[in-house]
Amino acid sequence: MSQHHGTDTIAAVATPLGQGGVGIIRLSGPRSHAILTALFDSTSPGFSGFRPRVLHHGHIHDGTPQRRILDDVLAVHMPAPRTFTGEDVVEINCHGGPAILAAVLDAVLRQGARPAAHGEFTRRAFLNGRMDLTQAEAVAEMIAAPAAEGVRLAQARLDGMLGRHINALRERLELVRVQLCVAVDFPEDEVECLAPADFMHAVEETADAIRKLIGNYERARCWREGAQVVLAGQVNAGKSSLLNALLGRKRAIVTDVPGTTRDFLEESITLDGLAVRLVDTAGLRETGDIVEQEGVRMSRDLAAQADLVLLVVDSRLGTGPHEQELMAAMEAGSVLVVLNKTDAATEDELDRCVRSLAGRPHVAVSAREGKGMDSLAAAVREMVLRRSNALTADAAASDMAPNLRQTEALRRALEELEALAADIVSGVPYDLAGVRLESACSVLSEITGETTPDDILNRIFDSFCIGK
Repeated sequence: MSQHHGTDTIAAVATPLGQGGVGIIRLSGPRSHAILTALFDSTSPGFSGFRPRVLHHGHIHDGTPQRRILDDVLAVHMPAPRTFTGEDVVEINCHGGPAILAAVLDAVLRQGARPAAHGEFTRRAFLNGRMDLTQAEAVAEMIAAPAAEGVRLAQARLDGMLGRHINALRERLELVRVQLCVAVDFPEDEVECLAPADFMHAVEETADAIRKLIGNYERARCWREGAQVVLAGQVNAGKSSLLNALLGRKRAIVTDVPGTTRDFLEESITLDGLAVRLVDTAGLRETGDIVEQEGVRMSRDLAAQADLVLLVVDSRLGTGPHEQELMAAMEAGSVLVVLNKTDAATEDELDRCVRSLAGRPHVAVSAREGKGMDSLAAAVREMVLRRSNALTADAAASDMAPNLRQTEALRRALEELEALAADIVSGVPYDLAGVRLESACSVLSEITGETTPDDILNRIFDSFCIGK
C-alpha cells in the first residue's frame, strides 16, 4: 500500500477521561518532534535532545514567554516510519487529572497541532500501510471486548491472520481469472489453461473456505459480544436475591412483598472468560396493576430474546402454571431451572420439585446463603456455549472469526462464487465467468481495505474513540 503521510500534525488525549495515575497526550505528524522540543524542559543535566524511543523526564510548559510549568512528565519521540501510524509520533506521559491533560493538550494545539478526529491515528496507520483494514478494526474490537476471550479473538485478527487468509483466497481467484482471460483472449494459441474440472475445483474449494469463515462469525458471537441471560420466574422465587448473589453485591432490592421488581435490571459479570449480561425481570403472575402488567409482558419478551433463561423456582413450592407455560414456549436447551431456597426446603419438597422438571437441566442453590453459585456459573457457561454451537476459545482465535462487516462482504463474495459454479455447470462462456470472478475478488479486497470505498472507511473509523 502506498504511503499517505499526513501533511498536518494531530494530537489527542489517548487515555480514558477521568482521574487516573497517568494520562497520555499523543501526537502524530511532521511537527510532532518540533512541538515537543518547544514545550519540553529536561531535568537531566547535559540534555542535548531526544534520543529516539527513549523516555525523557522533564517539565512541559505552556509555550508562553513566561514558560509556566504545566506538569512533570515523561516524554518520548518515535521517528517515522517504525511507529504505530508510520509517521513521527510523540507521547507525553502526564499525571492523569482532566485539568492537567486539558492544559497540556491546549499548549500542544497552540504550537500548531490540530485535534485528532475519531480513530484518526489508526486511520493513518492503515493509510500508511502499517496494518490492513481487518487489523485496524481489531484495534477497536480489542478496546471494546467485554471479557478476556473477546480480547484473544481480536488479537488474532490484529496479528494479521484473517487478512493474510483473505488475501490468499483472493490471489487464488485472481490466478484463475487470469487463466480464463488468457483462454478468452488467445483461443487459438497453445497456452496453459485450466481444465473445466480444475476450474470448478478451485471455485468450490474457495467457496468452502469462505463458508467456514461465515460460520465462524456466528459461532464466535458469544466470545465477541457476550451472552444475555435472563432471570425469570414467579414473584418471590428469589430472582433478585440470585442476581445479588451472582454479582457478589447488593444490586436489586429484596423484600417479601410480591411484585417488588416491576422493571428490569441489567448487570454484567464474567464467567471464565465469557461476558454475561444478567437481566433481572418482573415476577410472572396475574396482576391488576398496569405497571406490573407491562413488566410481566417485558419479562416474557426478554426471555424469548435471551441466549439463556434462568427460570428461578422456589424449591419448596415447585413449578406452577406460569413456569410450565414459559418452559413449553422456549426452545430445548434454552432454559436452566434454578431451584432456589434449598436452605428452607425439605428433602421431600426438593425431590418432588426435581421430578416435576421431567429431566430438564437444573441446579440447586440457596441465593440467601450463597450456596451453589459456582455450580450455577459453570452450568450457565456450558449451556450458553452449547446452545450457540460456539467455537472453543482457542478455536475461535485460531480459526479466524470475522466481524459483521467482514462477514457481510464474505456473503457477497460467496453469492458470486455460487452463481459462478452454476454458470460453469450450464456452460456459460469463460468471458462471462470472468466477470463474476472479478466481482468476487473485488469484494474480498474490500475486507482488507485494498479497494474499500471512503464511506465504509469513514463509518469504520468514526466508531473509534478519539486518541486511537
